[in-house]
Amino acid sequence: MKQQDIEDLRQLIEFLKLHGVAEFDVDRGDLKIRLKFNPQESGSASLSDLARLLQSAPQSVAQAAAASTPAAQAGGAAGAAAEPASVEAGLHMVKSPIVGTFYGSPSPGAAPFVAPGDYVEKGQVIAIIEAMKLMNEIEADVSGEVVKCLVSNGQAIEFGQPLFSVRPA
Repeated sequence: MKQQDIEDLRQLIEFLKLHGVAEFDVDRGDLKIRLKFNPQESGSASLSDLARLLQSAPQSVAQAAAASTPAAQAGGAAGAAAEPASVEAGLHMVKSPIVGTFYGSPSPGAAPFVAPGDYVEKGQVIAIIEAMKLMNEIEADVSGEVVKCLVSNGQAIEFGQPLFSVRPA
């Protein structure tokens, strides 16, 4: 296994830990990777253990693992870029409770649930997040005026990623 492949896997593991992912599975043909993170364990020990395991893995598995890493890193970069650089004082951020795909309307071509300038009530559905082929309604956790939608329709989002900024009433 090449040193770059090991480094790519290390970056994937660091990305997953940074975003609080407790478990990660990839199953593509002969490639099967399952990572579970235990918060009590030291991160460096588990990285070295994984590196030793990967060195003994068949070459086809190692190549497929390295091929899957850039896609995961691209998703992380998109999530980081979606966060606003500076947050206006007094605004509340409605954050994603799950990982999935963001949809701002109930169906393609339909009017969005909310738009900037709309007033929302606590508990009102403001978006849908598709996760594992299930549509999850996202409700406002505060009443107020929607200032900005921070993600675009169809965008992959992470747990805890800000979706809307709301000026509380």
